[in-house]
Amino acid sequence: MAKIIGVKFKNTAKVYYFAPANDTDVYEEKSGVVVETAKGTEYGTVVFGVKEVDEKDIVHPLKPILRKATEKDEKLVKENEKKIPAAMEYAGQKIAEMNLKMKLIGCEYSFDGKKIVFYFTSDGRVDFRELVKVLAAKFHLRIELRQVGIRDETKILGGIAPCGRTCCCASCLPDFGKVTIKMAKNQGLHLNPNKISGLCGRLMCCLEYENDYYAEVYKKMPKVGGTVGTPEGEGVVVSNDMLKLISKVRISKGEGADVYKDFPVDRLEFKRAKPAEKEDDDEEVGEDVKKILD
Repeated sequence: MAKIIGVKFKNTAKVYYFAPANDTDVYEEKSGVVVETAKGTEYGTVVFGVKEVDEKDIVHPLKPILRKATEKDEKLVKENEKKIPAAMEYAGQKIAEMNLKMKLIGCEYSFDGKKIVFYFTSDGRVDFRELVKVLAAKFHLRIELRQVGIRDETKILGGIAPCGRTCCCASCLPDFGKVTIKMAKNQGLHLNPNKISGLCGRLMCCLEYENDYYAEVYKKMPKVGGTVGTPEGEGVVVSNDMLKLISKVRISKGEGADVYKDFPVDRLEFKRAKPAEKEDDDEEVGEDVKKILD
């Protein structure tokens, strides 16, 4: 077993493992720590204190906590955050003056204050060499411009999702998972881009959360629009309740009279489709839906 401490960094929901500096220190939740990462020395927040995990659950070598954050460290972090608005404004002005086809979405100072990272999105490659020179001359620091994708933009900027909560990518999602149109089909959702896409314009990350359940239930449910046998005669499936395992069926009574009734799926007779060997996410979707898959 190995002793670890969970640490989270600014603008991320992912928890990283570090080794305690020694066996006597106690690390309180939400307290600050200074650690060594691939990016250099960084300030992080403790998510959970020292605990033991199986060796197979960690990636070696495990870097140690350098120290608990001091008042000086906390003050430095706050000072760096105060500089961000001015840095963003200046960089934005220069991007506009140089007519560069890029959208500035955020920036951050390194913990030691020796580097500024600017994040931007663009539809293509951007020659920003001259911009780097101008920014370096202004701030007298190392400048890094990092192009990110449209999903990363939403993760950095945040926002309120259609469900009324903060976007998962900006609050609780450690990493982006693979989301496919098949997941929306499994849940019986209408393939309307406005209903199944997030603020980033791509498929909502939450479609993946309960996909295992819906994928299994989908195999047991009749197809909407298909003909089924019911205790009251043949009918056409109008809709499916995937949670209650109930189908709403339209039964024709003749002379243009139809009745709608709900039946448990185990009381219906229909031919269950064979599982597909390979998912085709673009099958039977319109061009408007294909745009959110790109």
